[in-house]
Amino acid sequence: MPALFSNSEMAKEGIRHLGYPEYFGIMLTVFKVLGALALLLPFVSSRIKEWAYAGFAIDFIAAGVSHWAVDGFGGQAIFPFVFLAILAGSYLSFHKIKSASEEASLVPAPQD
Repeated sequence: MPALFSNSEMAKEGIRHLGYPEYFGIMLTVFKVLGALALLLPFVSSRIKEWAYAGFAIDFIAAGVSHWAVDGFGGQAIFPFVFLAILAGSYLSFHKIKSASEEASLVPAPQD
C-alpha cells in the first residue's frame, strides 16, 4: 500500500525533509515492492529472499537513523525499528520453516 502513496506530495516532502533527492523515494518504492514480492512468492529462491531481508533491514535501520539525525530521538526515529523487530520475527520464522521442510525431505518415507 505505501507504494501507492510514494508519489504523493506528503511523501515527497518527507524525503526532502530528510535531505534526500526526490529520485531516492522512487527508488526506495521500487525496491520495497520487489522485496515484498520476493518474500511473499513461494517460488522465489532462498538466496533472493535472504537479500530481500537484508535490504529491508538496511532500509529500516537507515530510516531510523535518518529521522534521529534530522528530528532527534522520538516516534519517527523509533517507528522503523518496530518494523525491524517484525522483520526479525519473519526472518526467524522463515528459517524455522525452511529447516523443517529440509528435514522432512531428508526423512525416508515409511515402508508398508
